[in-house]
Amino acid sequence: MPNTQPKLAADYWLNFAVTKRDIDFLQNYLFETETPLPERDITRVLVEERIRYEQEALAKQQKGDSEIYLPKGTYKKGQKLAFPALNWRKGKVLSVRPGNNPETGPFDVLEVAFDDDSTRLFAASLPEHALNDPVEEAPNPESDPKAILEQYGDSLVKKLEMALQADESLIRSAGQWFPRALIVDMNEGHLNLAEAVIEVAEGEPLPISALMEQVGTPDGVSHSLLEFSLNYALQEDGRFDEVGPAGEVLWCLKRLEPDEVQQPPAALTYHPIEYDRSVLSEEMLELEYQLDDEFSETEQKPARANEATITLTYPHWRSGTLPVSPRVLHFFPTAYESPRVRFILVDDKTGEKIPAWVVREHGYVYGLAAWFEKNKLIPGAQIVIRRSKNRGEVILEAKTRKASKDWVRTVLAGSDGGIVFALLRQEVACEYHDRMVIAVPDASGIDQAVLQMSRSRQPLQKIVKNILHELSKLTPQGHVHAEELYSAVNILRRIPPAPLLALLTSSSEFNHIGDLYFRLAETGEGEE
Repeated sequence: MPNTQPKLAADYWLNFAVTKRDIDFLQNYLFETETPLPERDITRVLVEERIRYEQEALAKQQKGDSEIYLPKGTYKKGQKLAFPALNWRKGKVLSVRPGNNPETGPFDVLEVAFDDDSTRLFAASLPEHALNDPVEEAPNPESDPKAILEQYGDSLVKKLEMALQADESLIRSAGQWFPRALIVDMNEGHLNLAEAVIEVAEGEPLPISALMEQVGTPDGVSHSLLEFSLNYALQEDGRFDEVGPAGEVLWCLKRLEPDEVQQPPAALTYHPIEYDRSVLSEEMLELEYQLDDEFSETEQKPARANEATITLTYPHWRSGTLPVSPRVLHFFPTAYESPRVRFILVDDKTGEKIPAWVVREHGYVYGLAAWFEKNKLIPGAQIVIRRSKNRGEVILEAKTRKASKDWVRTVLAGSDGGIVFALLRQEVACEYHDRMVIAVPDASGIDQAVLQMSRSRQPLQKIVKNILHELSKLTPQGHVHAEELYSAVNILRRIPPAPLLALLTSSSEFNHIGDLYFRLAETGEGEE
């Protein structure tokens, strides 16, 4: 006999939509438990309730006004029965007579008529029978909460989040939801005390537990409710910023955060450029992915590797930052709501712990200027990012080596206020990308050139043309690889690979000579 538990349709969770009944159920659940829940947990609660509700509804639909037949039951003439073993066929008892079997003892014999005018005999009043206990079946993945959340969890969480946000009676704080009517009021005095506690810590983000010990929360209220209420009050006050990675609540004062965390450094600021992606070849799209630019629109799905090697570009070297590109995104902590996350970078060689920030909104990690300088890194340097076993930490390794004099591209401030490139011998103490390496002997001089260029509002095409002309002087062939050009152009103007490649491909001023090498269409024509 099959399991009498009805099964949900195979595409039930794929087509799942949150209903008013779901929201009402969750409101009542949170009222009764008085425990704030994170989105993943509240989704699990809803999934379990939906399974119960739908199976109950399906059972009622299958059973109708009939009683489920089991051999141990006692039935009478005229009674309607539903037979799970016969795919829930329904029939009516025509007669009941005694039966006898020496091996089983007395029992009843039912004659049952079905809708197709057929009749069959069934045993009843038989307490010992294998069909009285439905056999175990393989779990139905569409009715298994764990399997459902593994397969559909992210989609269900997003759908539920949108529905909860539309309901004003529920509020979210630090990734948890709770009825607005039950939160404990935290007054201005509580918030001022919290501000003072964080200030005494010199801006170091503090967990909510440390603040609760100091602000004097009311007695007689559950700890989880007090914690949620204080989190919500801090969230609604503009002085505070929740900067903990997902699963950890840390509070900081916005005014004590670095300016480069509140606003992107000038060198990282990109003003979006319209371009036609259809002109990019597969080779160009692959290069876009490999360059790890945080503004890239690559559609490639990166594998979740345990480590990745990235190349430090000039804008990030100058800003003391690293890009959070699609390829390395999964290494860095996320947060429930905050666009800024405080975490720890660990130097793989020395074990030094470096406080850093993920600025999720703008795609970079801030706090590495001193580490770059300590390891004598230059634009083009290779850096390895690794997973850490410790939550809230990421491991970095600078690919350093014994210093030696190498011939490398060097950028210099020109006498006209622009920049020029030359191949010069420079002392280099790190491994680097041959095409992207650029030595910068006078960073402040380059800053002045960048400032002058921004004031002159030179068109991008002219900047690219001038830099291509400069770089072409460094090779006998007079052509320049796209990686070299991307690395150099980003000194003067922040631009991701795709708009640059689209310009090189579509403009008649540049010739693509193959393998992502370019040259000026008319040699000898360079900067004005």
